[in-house]
Amino acid sequence: MRILVQEEPFDPGAETSAFAQGRGDMGAVVTFTGLVRGDGGLSAMEIEHYPGMTERAITAIAEEARDRWSLGDVLVIHRHGRLVPGEAIMMVATAAPHRKDAFEAAEFLMDYLKSRAPFWKKELGPDGAAWVAAKDDDEAALRRW
Repeated sequence: MRILVQEEPFDPGAETSAFAQGRGDMGAVVTFTGLVRGDGGLSAMEIEHYPGMTERAITAIAEEARDRWSLGDVLVIHRHGRLVPGEAIMMVATAAPHRKDAFEAAEFLMDYLKSRAPFWKKELGPDGAAWVAAKDDDEAALRRW
């Protein structure tokens, strides 16, 4: 299991290749990469976190996913700092003996990262800066787990 919270950009293709390498015991690898959207004239997003606390929180939920879906491995990468539209903001990868477990675990992790991971996001746009509030849709997605 690898959990990375970093400011530096990452290469989703290279991360996927490295994660899938030598997985003869797994039947499925599922990946998801989230990108910063430029909705409403968004020029940038600033993401803050508390080092140590954020990694511990993500590790705990990744361990829960690993145990709940019998995963062989988990990768979570989440960036912080200033990001612009089109940049990769996060990536989740899961490896499991069967595709259903890999897909469900990946979706669970993505829902958690969207609504519960300790990140604070500020959007910068034509009307200035605004902190991103929790969305009802994100909370509803998490409740199904």
